[in-house]
Amino acid sequence: MSLPALPSLRLLARRVVPAVLAAQVVLAAAPPASAVPAAAGCTPAACGSVIVAPLSQAPPDKGPCTSPEPVVCMIRSETPKERRVSRDQRIRYHGLLEDMERKACRMRARGRSEEDIARTLVQMRNDAKDIVRAGMTPQQVAELEARNQAKYGNPLGPTAEQLYAKYGSWEEVSAAATRTSEAVDHELGLEFRHCSCDALRAA
Repeated sequence: MSLPALPSLRLLARRVVPAVLAAQVVLAAAPPASAVPAAAGCTPAACGSVIVAPLSQAPPDKGPCTSPEPVVCMIRSETPKERRVSRDQRIRYHGLLEDMERKACRMRARGRSEEDIARTLVQMRNDAKDIVRAGMTPQQVAELEARNQAKYGNPLGPTAEQLYAKYGSWEEVSAAATRTSEAVDHELGLEFRHCSCDALRAA
């Protein structure tokens, strides 16, 4: 079965991520929790991106990182202002994950196979990573891409085939594709709550 046409990276970036993300120095600070919707189309506190804790105001940590997650180490080495930028980017990334869940709901309603859905979600996730990384420094991008290249042979992350070999079912691949790093979210005072198809349809 052929896959549905995916939105181009350029169109997705224009719709979801403002071009200003490409330069951190001109980004405004993320709005306070009361001004940030939990996620586009979801009821606050029910699903989507939710701010659950304040950002750390500690100075950049230049010592050895105790976290196994490279992105957490990067966040801890940032200034408080840079962390606000990172949280703003993370909220947008969560919005892209919600778009993926919405896409999966539509595809299942139309009777598409679990393999088609999983492959589409993996591609969307890797596209989303590429968009969000537009707001990172070249050094940060290089570090993340080197880690993924060494681990998966792909600078953007694992392929659908690699995930299927790991999890053994296309349903699990779809679940993995829409999973977010809890360690990174926690470091930025965020939580991503998955949306049910009913919640997305009601939005």
